[in-house]
Amino acid sequence: MTNALVIKNLNKKFGGLHAVNDVSFSVRENETLALIGPNGAGKTTAFNLIMGFHRPDSGSVNALGHEIANLRPHQVCELGMARTFQVAKPFGAMSVLENVMTGAFLRQPNTNRAKEVARESINFLGLSAKENFAARDLTTIDQRRLEMARALATQPKILLLDEVMAGLNPSEVDQAVELIKKLSSRGLTIVIVEHLMRAIMAVAKYMVVLDHGQKIAEGSPDEVIKNPEVIRAYLGSGYVKPQGETHHD
Repeated sequence: MTNALVIKNLNKKFGGLHAVNDVSFSVRENETLALIGPNGAGKTTAFNLIMGFHRPDSGSVNALGHEIANLRPHQVCELGMARTFQVAKPFGAMSVLENVMTGAFLRQPNTNRAKEVARESINFLGLSAKENFAARDLTTIDQRRLEMARALATQPKILLLDEVMAGLNPSEVDQAVELIKKLSSRGLTIVIVEHLMRAIMAVAKYMVVLDHGQKIAEGSPDEVIKNPEVIRAYLGSGYVKPQGETHHD
């Protein structure tokens, strides 16, 4: 299986803060990788570097066979990458359908065809009954669905999901996990930033752990949660019981 995304020696400083420090990892096609770590670890900065919102000081970002480190966000999106954001920011006065059409217009300049693509994404994310609702009237979980639908309407091959489960209750988290599994089943390569370990363990085949901008571990979920450095920096000593039973979110 080939790599869809390859990050090599990525660096970014803001003043004296080394937000991303010589980070390298790769994501295979049609796999879901979780990027985890404590607050301030550099996860969202890494997303911003990958998607062109920040320029790296040095290093390489290769997506789908293209070097993209110095491209602008719309150019990265045109190549086949899309992302969601930690805080959903839909166009509040616009309908769900109109919001998702803004993503569809990337590849579908024809309004009718853009509407078809948007409706397909809306249906896939379970929002068909609310396509005429104003985005600002949606619940938190439905705003997360809208974020994903809008990204999906750009017809990406790689999807970056930034804390799509933040603020959700346990039932809504379960729904979000199923949505991510559905997205993966479409053949998408997914990189997810998330703090809920229960959810990550359910969707990710591979994990990369950041702390203070540096990669401190990577591997399968089972390997990572047993890593002493990860337990020290992020999970806490109470995460893994002697019997191996996990109990920490």
